[in-house]
Amino acid sequence: MADLPQPPTGDVLVVGDINLDVLVRPERPIEDGTDVAAEIRQRPGGAGANVAAWLGRLGVATTLAGCVGASDSGPICDLLRTVGVQLALRTCSDLPTGTIVAIIGTDAERSMASDRGANRALTEADLPEALIAAHRHLHVSGYTLLDAETRRTALTAIGRAQALGRTVSVDPASVAPLREYGVEGFLTDIAGIDVLLPNASEAQALSGFLDVEQAAVSLATKFPVVAVTCGASGALWADRGGVLHRPSLAGPGPVLDTTGAGDAFTAGLLTAWLDDRSPTSCLDAGQQQAATVVARWGAQ
Repeated sequence: MADLPQPPTGDVLVVGDINLDVLVRPERPIEDGTDVAAEIRQRPGGAGANVAAWLGRLGVATTLAGCVGASDSGPICDLLRTVGVQLALRTCSDLPTGTIVAIIGTDAERSMASDRGANRALTEADLPEALIAAHRHLHVSGYTLLDAETRRTALTAIGRAQALGRTVSVDPASVAPLREYGVEGFLTDIAGIDVLLPNASEAQALSGFLDVEQAAVSLATKFPVVAVTCGASGALWADRGGVLHRPSLAGPGPVLDTTGAGDAFTAGLLTAWLDDRSPTSCLDAGQQQAATVVARWGAQ
């Protein structure tokens, strides 16, 4: 499954998508039936790869497991290796690497269309017990859980990690497929994980509460740690001891592109959490990484 004879070892095993992001920033709203001038860039992406890349930059020994296409994944893999990520990837000769087209609005928020491509080929054989056992923490991107093609694989990986006594974190990833999956089913499937990392919309959907702080507190009755990203409003930490809010942090420049901000937050927070730092420190570490990524094009 991987290009290494023995499973790579490290602190964090990330299971999730590896994509090519096509970022489109139109000069004005797109109109039907005509052209609109736009800046267009191609960047490495994918929720799993983004988290792994930022963990690697932060010095965390990280392995990324997933599937890529045969002809178009070279630059993506090269970047990941450059930032220190070990790769446990299977190449699918008959499938392209996953691709996302993100339309970035004037407020830097984005709308996305995705083709998961080779990401949908992930199987339980790609995540053997030996690979999971070689890491102290498993992080699973919600896209792997939310897709019916890979759901069983993700659940098996979570179960193996829990049986081995490893800690587990999950990012719900996207509110629309989360609702399609079914909130109750999702909560049942991830029962027993250690860290839940929703954004505000996902926390609202998972809890049934419109107030984000109330949503976080409710979810903290089910999971030891809940960290909710709230965009420009900052982030929340909730656990059995209560809830903590931290304001957003200023980045190195104006907000240009929010693609991958949540993934960068996840990497920063997990780095601090695995180092047993305080909730305040964990939230600030996550937001520092998010502030860095939104000041430039692309998620990595």
